Amino acid sequence: MSEPSERPTGAAEGRADRATDVFVTHRNLLFTVAYEMLGSATDAEDVLQETWLRWVGVDLAVVRDERAYLVRIVTRQALDRLRALGRCRESYVGPWLPEPLLTAPDVADDVELAESVSMAMLLVLETLAPTERAVFVLREVFDLEYGEIAEAVAKTPAAVRQIAHRARAHVAARRPRGIVSPAETRAALEAFQRTVETGDLQSLLDILAPDVVALSDGGGVKRAMLRPVVGVDKVARLLAARWYRRGAERSVELVQVNGGPGLLVRLDGELDGVLTVRVENGYVTGLYHVRNPHKLSRVERETAVSR
Repeated sequence: MSEPSERPTGAAEGRADRATDVFVTHRNLLFTVAYEMLGSATDAEDVLQETWLRWVGVDLAVVRDERAYLVRIVTRQALDRLRALGRCRESYVGPWLPEPLLTAPDVADDVELAESVSMAMLLVLETLAPTERAVFVLREVFDLEYGEIAEAVAKTPAAVRQIAHRARAHVAARRPRGIVSPAETRAALEAFQRTVETGDLQSLLDILAPDVVALSDGGGVKRAMLRPVVGVDKVARLLAARWYRRGAERSVELVQVNGGPGLLVRLDGELDGVLTVRVENGYVTGLYHVRNPHKLSRVERETAVSR
């Protein structure tokens, strides 16, 4: 009497185990896709949860390419979330910066992956329309075929090719010029570190580009600039007034943030923010300071990213 009921239960458990194994295998990839599309680890995790709920309802027997199928689900969920977030970010207090991640040192070995999750590149991706962003990420970072991307974004392959061309041109005009080694970025951040430790701004001023742009994100919770500060003189005054006063109980720690060197900033021993920089031709052209406490949970432990 129990035999008929046990068979479907065992089969169902087997399907659930298989679905779980496949999802876990590709989880880091799916998180990276969602994060690069959203710039927010918190929202990326929500998208992964939504993806999982849809994935467990799929008949795996009819799925030819499990990785592609999961990427399609996560892309569609991320697109929906991205369009909704666009309206929220319009009312955000001050500049919006991506949520920083503490990443493993070996992420820097994959130059394309490291650049794609960098704060500088994520800010460039923010200037793309949602579908352009999805197409660019899937094609340029994850090297998906146009047909696969077309299914993910509900467009024809021909339309996806046009979108990809437009997105590449847009990104090329705004991405950092030239290849920047982690050593160059680390040297720039070490200048910040020395300034904090000694109070001497000169070594830092020597590496700031004339048109350097400083952005800080407090999210309306922590004190931060409400608009970008542009130009070496203004940025220098900002740093002298707010950051590098001698005697302040401030310390910095050099770590790997978003695939490259970054600084964890502490006040009185408590995490206060994350600083990353954009370096071009040996000079710092962008300063990105995230102080919003809701965006700092991912720098206390490493987050795995992959492609």
